Order: sequence, then C-alpha cells, then structure tokens
Amino acid sequence: MALDTSRLSMPAPSFRLREDELPPELILSIERILDLHAHPDSDPLDRLTNDFNPIGVLNDYFPSEAALGQLEAVQARLAENERALQNEIDELREELRKDQDPSRMQLIQEMISDLLGQMSRIREKATESEAVVRNITKEIQVLDLAKKNLILSMTTLKRLQMLVNALSQLEDQIKERKYHDIVQSLAAVKQIGTSFKPYTSVHRIAQLWRRIQEIQSELRSMIDADWDKFYMQDPAKPIKPSVVADACLVVDVLGPEVRIQFIERYVALELKEYRRIFRATDEAGQLDNISRRFAWFRRLLQTHETEQGRVFPAEWRVGWFLTAKFIEITRDDMTALLSKAGSKLTLKQLLDTLQETMEFESSITRKFGTSLRELLQVTTPQAATRPSKPITAAFEPHMGVYIDAQDKVLSDMLAQYRGPKSRSSLEVSTSSASSDDGAPPVLVLPSSTEMFYFYAQTLDQCAKLFTGQPLYDLCGLLKKWLRIYAEEVLVASLKKPSAFGRKSMDARYDVNELKNACTLINTADYCQTTALELEDNIREKCDEAFKEKITLQDERDLFVSAISAAIIVMLRELDSACDSALSTLSRTAWTTVKHVSGQSAYVEPLVKAIEEVAEIVKPLVEQKKYLRNFFDKAANSVLGKFTNAAVKSRPLMEIGAEQLLIDLQAIKACLLKVPGEALITSNYTKSVTKHTTRLEALMKVIVTPVDPPEGFILNYTLVIGDASFSNFQKILDLKGTPKSDQNDLLDSFLTITSTKSELESTSFLSSLDMDPGQVSTLTSPGSSRTSLLPGGGTGESLLAALSSPPLTVAPSSGSETPPRQDQSTRREVFSDFKRFVSFGLRRDTAPP
Repeated sequence: MALDTSRLSMPAPSFRLREDELPPELILSIERILDLHAHPDSDPLDRLTNDFNPIGVLNDYFPSEAALGQLEAVQARLAENERALQNEIDELREELRKDQDPSRMQLIQEMISDLLGQMSRIREKATESEAVVRNITKEIQVLDLAKKNLILSMTTLKRLQMLVNALSQLEDQIKERKYHDIVQSLAAVKQIGTSFKPYTSVHRIAQLWRRIQEIQSELRSMIDADWDKFYMQDPAKPIKPSVVADACLVVDVLGPEVRIQFIERYVALELKEYRRIFRATDEAGQLDNISRRFAWFRRLLQTHETEQGRVFPAEWRVGWFLTAKFIEITRDDMTALLSKAGSKLTLKQLLDTLQETMEFESSITRKFGTSLRELLQVTTPQAATRPSKPITAAFEPHMGVYIDAQDKVLSDMLAQYRGPKSRSSLEVSTSSASSDDGAPPVLVLPSSTEMFYFYAQTLDQCAKLFTGQPLYDLCGLLKKWLRIYAEEVLVASLKKPSAFGRKSMDARYDVNELKNACTLINTADYCQTTALELEDNIREKCDEAFKEKITLQDERDLFVSAISAAIIVMLRELDSACDSALSTLSRTAWTTVKHVSGQSAYVEPLVKAIEEVAEIVKPLVEQKKYLRNFFDKAANSVLGKFTNAAVKSRPLMEIGAEQLLIDLQAIKACLLKVPGEALITSNYTKSVTKHTTRLEALMKVIVTPVDPPEGFILNYTLVIGDASFSNFQKILDLKGTPKSDQNDLLDSFLTITSTKSELESTSFLSSLDMDPGQVSTLTSPGSSRTSLLPGGGTGESLLAALSSPPLTVAPSSGSETPPRQDQSTRREVFSDFKRFVSFGLRRDTAPP
C-alpha cells in the first residue's frame, strides 16, 4: 500500500528555507570524512541530503497493507539501529576528548622541540666536517693549479717557438717571392698569432705581433707591385699568370677587406678608359650613343674573361664587381644626361634609350645566371650609404614624358566622342545598327572597347618598364580618362539638343531615345565591370608599396551614376508615351457620366504605350538587374501619374470612382504582365499590389454615399484608418461634396474620431497632392528595390538619390508606412491650430 503523498505533504512557499538545512559544501565534507558513498541499493537513511523524502522510505518498509502487521518488528529494528548509532557516536566523542587532552599536546610539542635541536646539532657537525676536508685537500688543490699553469706555460712556449719558426720561414719565402708557399706559412702564422693576442702586454710577444702586421703590409705592397707589372705587361720583367694566381690566394689569406680593396683597384684600372671615353660632356657620352657604351663593356668583359680575369679565383666573382661598377658609373651618367635634357627629352629618345638599357641588363642576367638585383646586392659594400640600383632606375623619374604622351593619345582618341560630339557619336552607333536589319543591335559603344583595349596595351607596356611610381602615375592617368569618359561621353550624350522635336504627334515618345539609353546602360555596365578587372590587374603588376593606394571605386560609381541617368531618360520617354492617355483621363467630366460600362477609352492606349516601351527596352538591355530597376520605377511613375490625372478630373462622384476602380484593375494587370516571367520578382509584385491597393481604398471610400454621415465616416475610418482632418477633407473634395454639406460632415468627423484613440494621425492620403504638378504618388516615390551596384541584391542601392526620377513635387518622408504612434500617448483632436479655428468658425456660423 503506497501512501498518498498529496495528503501527507503540505504546500510550502518555494522561497522559504528550512532552518535545519545544511549547506551543500558541508554535506560533501561529511560524506568524504565518513566515507559515505551513495549507491542505488544503499539505505536511504544513510544518505545526507536536504531533499530527504520520508514518504519513499515508508513505502519501502510497507509496500502493501499486509506489511502493516510487521510494524512492531520494523520499530524494533529501527530502535536497535538508533542505539547502535548512538553508541558509535559516544565512542567517537570519547576518542576525540582523549586526542584533545592538553597534557598530550604538550608532550608532542616537547618532542618536536627535541627533534629541531638534534637537526641543529647535525648541521653544525656537517659544517665542521666540511672545514676539515677543505684543510686536508687544500694542498692538493694548490698542486692541481700549479699543474694547470705549468701545462699552459709549456703549451704557450711551444706555440711561441712554432710562431717564431713559422715567422722566420715566412720571411725567407717573402724574400724569394714564393707565393705558393707563402699561402700556407701566412695562414699558420695568423692562426698561431691569434692565440697570443691576449698577451700583447708582454714585450717579446708585442714585438712578434708588430712584426706580423709589418709582414702583412709588406706582402700587400709586394703583391700590388707584381700586379702592376702583370697588368701593364712589362716585357722587361714579365710576370707569369701562375705567380699572380698564387698571389691572389695570398690576398685571400690576408682577409676579406684586403681582397675587396684588391678587386676594387683592378675594377678602377679596367674602367679608367671608360670614364675617359664616355664623359657626359663629350659626344660619345650622350644619350644617343648609349649602345656604344654597352658594346664597349661587352668587349671589356670578354677581354677580362680571356686574359687578366683568369688569374682570379672563381669564388671572387670579379666579373660581378666589374659589371656592378660599370652599372653604377653609367647610371650616374644617365641621371645627369636625362636631367640636362629636361623638356627637350622626346618620347622616342626616352623609350629607345630605355629599351637598349633593358636589353643590356637582360643580357647580363643571362650571362651570369642570376638576377641583376642579386648581383648588385652581393657586390655592394657593407658600409655603402645608398643601395645599388640598375641603370634603368635613372629613367624612372623621367617617365612623366611617357605618361604625358599616353595622355595626349587618349585625348586624341576620345576627342571625337566628348562634349558636344557625344550625342552625335551615340546616335551614329545606334542608327548604323538600325539601318542594317540583318545586323545585331549595338549593345556597347565601340569607343568604350577601344579605350579599354588601349588601356590593356599601355598597362602591359609600362609594367614591362617599371612597376613602381611610373605605374602608379599611369593608374592616375587611367582614372582621369575613366572619369572623363563617364561624364563627358556617356552622361553628356543623354542631353538633348534644345531644338530637338518629336518625330510624330501620334507617337509621343522617341524610340531612338530609348535605344540610346539602353546602349548607354550596357556601355556603362561594361565600363564599371572592366574597371574592376583593370584595378585587379594593376594591383597584381605594381610594387607592394602601391597596392593599397590603387582603387577605381570612385570611377566605377560614376558609371553606375550614368546608368541611373539613362534609366531616368527611359522613364521620361515612358511618361511621354503615357501623357496622351492620362491627359484624356484628367479632362474627363464625371458629372456627365450616367453609368459604368467596361473600362474607359483611355485605358487601351495607355496599356499599349506601356507595352510598346517595354518591348523596345527588354531585348536591348543585357543585364536583367537594370531592367528590374527600370520596371520598379516605371510602375511607381505610371501609378503616380494616374493618381494625379484622377485628382485633376475631380469631382469624381460615385460613378467616377466606380469607373476608376475598373480602369485600375486593367492598369494593374498590365504592370504585372510587362516585365515577363524572367524579370518579375516578388518585391515588384508586392510594390504594384501595395500601390494599387491604396488607390482602390481611396476609390472605395469615394464610392460610399455620404448619407448617413455616420456610416460614411465609419467606412472612412475602417478603410483609411486615420483621424486626419485634412485627409478627410481631401476625400470630400474628390467626391465633389457641396461646401454646405462639408461643414456638417467635418463636424461629425471630429466628433466621432475624437473618441477613437486607436486611429492614426496620418495615412497614405497625407502625401496626396490635391494640386498636382508632374507626378505625385500616394507614398514615397521610393527607390527601386533592385540595386544597380554589382553583386547587390534587394534593398536600397547606393544611388538612392538617383533611384527615382526627379519628377515628384509632393514631399515625402521616405517611408511607405507612417510610423505608428505610441498607443499610450493621448491623441489630441485639435493638434492643428488652423483646424481648431476653422472648427470654431463653423460652430459660430452654423444655422440654428
């Protein structure tokens, strides 16, 4: 029999804590000390927990009603357990009392004190033992030190004897000029002498050290003299090449500084004649004769390799040093000559000289099997104040001549398309395609492809010459002409001549103007896409220092702006195509219309005009995103002009509103059909539906009879959903309600809406212009949701300012739905002072 826990347990607040409840940390400590481990089969009474449930324990003892007969036995067993636990507790208490006996604690402290004293005595004895051992081994340590000093003295004396003998042998070899033997002896003397450097304070060693330095100086002088004889080829005292080759090995032993000086001396002798022949003031040293410089050096290098250069060790790379010095002298001469030429320097002269220089540097690279940069780096002295540069570095500051020449070529290339000529060039391109029925339409202006082809050639040519500042300057030039092409060719071609007229009164839009705009959209898209590839190409070719500075984003934005301008032109032509039909609507006298009979006469030409414009532009624009952008804005424009025409045709009366509802359905169906399945999007459908739904709501309110007034006002609040006094008056004006009846209706409107706090203060009617100019929509003229930027999806584009044609007159807040007010804030009925005064005047003048 399980106990009913619902009757035994009392509800307690969840926030109330028991006074005897133990902290969890204390429970864990007790379990660890008493070695209590919870197991599924352990006795629940042995567990320490704050969540002890006696109901479960009782159910374990008495699982059924028959078990209640063993109640006394269970009580006896529990009492026995209690006594056993109590005895165990008493034993533990007695043991704890004994452990805490003060006399026992004092005994333990005394034992610890004795232990510390013994440790102190052991430490003292260990110190005494160490002192005894040190005294015993003191004499042994002295003997070890004496032995070490004796061995060092014997080794030093032996090395000194070896140094004296080697030095004496070296002096004899120097007298006989035996360079082959001098190599080994000098190396031994220098190696042994290095170990005596710490002992130079000893007089005898100081003498030997000075003698070693003197011998090295004598060797340098002797080698220089023998080299001069060998170089001058003195027939009286000829020097064999083998002797000079051995002398070079001696120079290697003398040290790297001596070797570098020896090489520089040889290089100076070799290039002495070059400096004399090709002085910058003589004719041979002019820019036109740079090929003679390179020819002379090639002959010199060949002579070096077949004659004098053979005596040098291969690892010296004397040819590298000879080439590096020639490059340094020639570069300085070219720098002076180019600076002297100044403005007289022609592009042909610059490029010809630069081409010959690059060919020479390439031949050097092939000859030595290494890059010119590595050759100059290896041969540059460590103490050099400036890094070595190739000869072509002298031309880099003067590449402005090349940049200016490319500027002139681009100017001449685009002169026939710029400014006033841009319009004619665009018309020629489109008309030439139209004249040939079999030819495909011109989707991109040839001038753009011609310009970018020239860009690619110029960039490759400049990158072969320089990848530093000149290439960066060329990038600036390319950016300049991209801006000019966008502004003075593309955008300028959209401007119509002042005397430009319509070709026909029947077709009130210009087909060629639409085709021109489509061609311009394709061209601008091609330019901004190719400009991005151009930017990546320049970054790939230029030096690392200029990569972060290169960007064509501003120029690409100009092309996107040109696309927006072309879309505006297309919208302008669409408006012109719709003007005739919408003018018919605006002149309609609804007071004479007696009944509704199908759609109005103006609807068919209006739909036809929209479809014709769509059929013209759809096959001519390559990128679908621009067509989507155009149709988004076209739908807003058509519906806006339809709204304006309807407002102008007021009073609409009930019959006019019914007719406009039918007409609106036909226009809506047309707008949803013209993009086609490939171009229509859910956002476009939602936008058209949203605008037409608002127009339908407006017409439905106008259709509603004003009698009874309460029903009319209630229908307004349900359909429109605001309490705006001015918006309600717009409805009355559109409906054609007489002025005498408007006052009573307005008073009733104020009375009824003052009790409806849930109504908004504004709605889509707030932006409705009752005196429309060109275009006024029921909402923000809202930019298209189709972005013009590459890779853009839905949402506002970067060119939000250009996303809607500048045809709107009514101001807009930029949002399609007015923000809802806080419902907790009290809506004031007379929030407008003029509205309050008007209400009071009508009250005073109202008939009794």
